[in-house]
Amino acid sequence: THVCPTPSPQELEEARRWEGARDVRPLNGNVRRWGGLLLPNNPSYNAGAFRFELTFSPTHPLEPPRATLRTPIYHPSVDAEGRVCQPLTTPAHWDPATRAIQVLQDLLLQLDSPDPQRVLRPDVARELQERPEEFRRRAEEHTRLHAEPRPDP
Repeated sequence: THVCPTPSPQELEEARRWEGARDVRPLNGNVRRWGGLLLPNNPSYNAGAFRFELTFSPTHPLEPPRATLRTPIYHPSVDAEGRVCQPLTTPAHWDPATRAIQVLQDLLLQLDSPDPQRVLRPDVARELQERPEEFRRRAEEHTRLHAEPRPDP
């Protein structure tokens, strides 16, 4: 019998211990789908917590996992469906040795530092470049309306 590789229990444990996320666990007992809350550090987003899903392909780790944000966020690199423009997990950049926690850390870093070069929402990216104050105000308002309350440390 061929056992399909899944992220190791160590990887899950590592992600659970990381302070950038809370409540990381397999969804509905499916070890290939993790859920949890990301806790951004920087203003605009650090007033809330953002629910994410990390989906591992059946060929993991040969193919990159896919991160999706389930909480709406006002960000140039995240589209309305919660898809994230994450270069680390593109086939061109993916390294099978990359651990799940690195994907989550990269995602958090990206949420914390919106980059107009990583664009899924051109209008938001343009606003970030041309009217940063306006962008920040909208992102904060959006976080207040949609993000989950941050869990106690």
